[in-house]
Amino acid sequence: MVETFDRRIGQRVLAMAWGVLLVLAWGPRALAQESAGAHSRGLQAHRVDVGPVLDGVLDDGVWKEALFTSDFLQKEPEQGTPASVKTEVAFVYDADALYVGARMSSQSAEDIETVMTRRDESGSAERLIISLDTYRDRRTAYSFAVTAAGVRVDWYHPDDHEYVRDLSFNPVWEARTTRTADGWVAELRIPFSQLRFDAANEQVWGLNINRVIPRHNEDDFWVVVPRDITGWSSRFGELSGLRDVAPTHRIELLPYVTGDWSVDSGANPRAGTPFEDRRAYSARVGLDGKVGLGPNLNLDVTVNPDFGQIDADPAQVNLTDFEVVVAERRPFFTEGSQLFNNNNTNNTGPAYFYSRRIGAAPRLRASADYVEPSRATPIWGAAKLTGRLSSGLSLGVLGALTGEGHAETYDFASGEQGRVKVDSRTGFGVLRAQQELGKGSTVGATLTTVHRDIGEGEGRTGELAREAYTGGADFRLRLLDGEYIVSGFVGGSLVRGEPAALLRLQRSSARYFQRPDQSYVHVDPESRSMAGYTLGAKVIRQSGEHWLWNGSVGVESPGFELNELGRLSTTDDVDVNLGVTYRETKPGTFLRGYKVGLLTYGNWNHGGTRTVNQFMLSSEVTFPNFWEASLLLTYYPRAFSDQLTRGGPLMQTPQGLEASLIVNNNASGTNLWEVDAVAWTYEDGSGGSTVKGTVTVQPLRNLRLSLEPVGSLYTDARQYMATLEDGREETYARRYVFGTVRRRELALRLRANLFITPDLSLDAYAEPFASSGVFSAPGELARARGRQLRRYGQDGTSLSRGEEGDWDVTDGASSFQLGNQDFNVRSFRSNVVLRWEWRPGSTLYAVWQQDRSADSLRGNALAPRALGDALLSPGGHTFALKLSWWFPAG
Repeated sequence: MVETFDRRIGQRVLAMAWGVLLVLAWGPRALAQESAGAHSRGLQAHRVDVGPVLDGVLDDGVWKEALFTSDFLQKEPEQGTPASVKTEVAFVYDADALYVGARMSSQSAEDIETVMTRRDESGSAERLIISLDTYRDRRTAYSFAVTAAGVRVDWYHPDDHEYVRDLSFNPVWEARTTRTADGWVAELRIPFSQLRFDAANEQVWGLNINRVIPRHNEDDFWVVVPRDITGWSSRFGELSGLRDVAPTHRIELLPYVTGDWSVDSGANPRAGTPFEDRRAYSARVGLDGKVGLGPNLNLDVTVNPDFGQIDADPAQVNLTDFEVVVAERRPFFTEGSQLFNNNNTNNTGPAYFYSRRIGAAPRLRASADYVEPSRATPIWGAAKLTGRLSSGLSLGVLGALTGEGHAETYDFASGEQGRVKVDSRTGFGVLRAQQELGKGSTVGATLTTVHRDIGEGEGRTGELAREAYTGGADFRLRLLDGEYIVSGFVGGSLVRGEPAALLRLQRSSARYFQRPDQSYVHVDPESRSMAGYTLGAKVIRQSGEHWLWNGSVGVESPGFELNELGRLSTTDDVDVNLGVTYRETKPGTFLRGYKVGLLTYGNWNHGGTRTVNQFMLSSEVTFPNFWEASLLLTYYPRAFSDQLTRGGPLMQTPQGLEASLIVNNNASGTNLWEVDAVAWTYEDGSGGSTVKGTVTVQPLRNLRLSLEPVGSLYTDARQYMATLEDGREETYARRYVFGTVRRRELALRLRANLFITPDLSLDAYAEPFASSGVFSAPGELARARGRQLRRYGQDGTSLSRGEEGDWDVTDGASSFQLGNQDFNVRSFRSNVVLRWEWRPGSTLYAVWQQDRSADSLRGNALAPRALGDALLSPGGHTFALKLSWWFPAG
């Protein structure tokens, strides 16, 4: 059967290859038709010797000579009709920067929403947005926005999509605004050093201008991208007249110094250990540097990069065997991250690069009565080269070197103190290259490498891979003016190391080679290497008046491995997706628009076993008052899981039904709310619901408050507990033990933002969290490929529970014990951050952070007092100061 299934995979891959060849043959003809829908609006930028004074007044002489454009059309609420109020915008430039001057008229002063927000958040404020396609590739764009309150917002469009935005783009630029008798005025200064463009005597950039007027639900554009078109920079007009903008050797230095002081509150977790009186003070310094290589390449370096965040990573209880993915927040890794991302919105390729691998906490753990783990591996240094050449070749090259990781241990009985090495010095390398083909079409390649200086394998480091390599190629064709997107990818991986390292990878949750009821893979305890491959393709119709559709297929071999530098939950997969959507974008009497879709998803492993099957019905509606609602119904037929037994035989999964509903008010309002509800039920008795609400109010122009309660109550009738020996023949002489767990969780996320000026804010985030789980009715899998459990206390077995919650089980001549896995966790995490950008690009942070937790409490986690218990849990306070300076030169 395995050979037959592999043959079928080969036939599908061959068919896919023929399809790619046909697309490549037809592609140039389709690409040639793109000009039919393109816009040809143009605007000239005026050269000046000295730029205007940036004061938001527009009384400088240069603005009197500038050419203003004022021909704007609505996208909302009445697409294609003239804007209800006048907007005038002009561009001038000098040798160093592009200046934008704009006058926004208004029917009355009350129509101008001027609420204050945090830097890089516009909220419900009226705003002007300037979007620039500086490479004129009709695929990417930079956007700079300023609100009527003077707050700056910026982002990057990595794809030809109006609503796909990379917020990690963080340039240094300036803006000023003023109120007038009949509206407001904005003046922007965007240094050329913060933009990337091809070297040419005369620049022609793509341009679009957008004015958002929330009080009237109005969205005005210089060039309107119709609602039934998926696109953005491919529809831009042109900004010309930029002459002799010379390449600059930009040099920017951003050193920082930070210090913190930690204070324990309540029980000291180190009490009774040699670490009890460990000093609570620490300080460190670091440096980020940037050197411009011509107008379109940047060399960035960092030493000891710092984490900067306002929201703490959310608390959660993870009962799965998969890692939790955490968002990247370090500026060195977030800036320009889109150049390393092969997995864009229209591709289904693997994630070769997950930057949180660099400097993360060691993945190995020490074993002792008390362990003082290393929370992060020190980054000795890192450098990256990013940009785009005039040939249309985009490059991203990154290298990093991290130090060793250790865990300190203590044995209470013997008083012995130890230090275990859990990570070695490691070098990381990433290369991403992407060549443009025509308007918006690309072909690219990615290579990564990891090398550890393991030596003789001190401590546990012999369980880590010594070297790992991944690589792949991908393509994306934009056809018929972007109406269709065809994409595909192929890649491979190779990991080498000691047998202990390869054994850990073979037995990991990503692959479970030890599964006893399959024959196409096996555990090799002597192996020193592992290789694998992946490939896939996708085609979508993303634009059109009513009908949209998509289809994709992807394959990952059992030996494919990305987790040394990338991200991969499972492998040994064959995925198929098919979907169709009908939508209406023209406002009607009862609805402004709606969308209905059908989607099916299937997954098989390489043994031909169907592991996942889903059928989904989705619907979205927008009401005349701009409220929105969406409903998703998902049906799960029975299938077989190769994950539930965590290395054991296949286990049947039950059929079930899940429904989710989201309702929110007008996103342009000052006060916002949203309700998310999810409910599910399965034939084995599993089921439950989660309800989340969000309320955001702005009682004062410069004060915003947000409340987000989340509550869950559900039962999992097949929660994995343990794998034991001495089982029955039906389950390959092992016992795969499951229980019913009743989960309760309650969280309350609170945010408060006080905006003193556009560059000075006080932000607070707090999250009390409570979670409990009570296990009952333990039993073992009755037979491989089955779903029923052989419940303990029945079928000739006996079951009793001790005072400590442990389960004692007797099965004939065998007796064993199951540990108490009930839990009742409370935690409280909070950050209060004062942020002051005291000069452009230079920032002072003052931080107060709390981290409290307790896991030995009793009581209902859904009771309101549970959150109060979280506030009183033992933990610590950390007070920190961070000061950074931005030094531009060259």
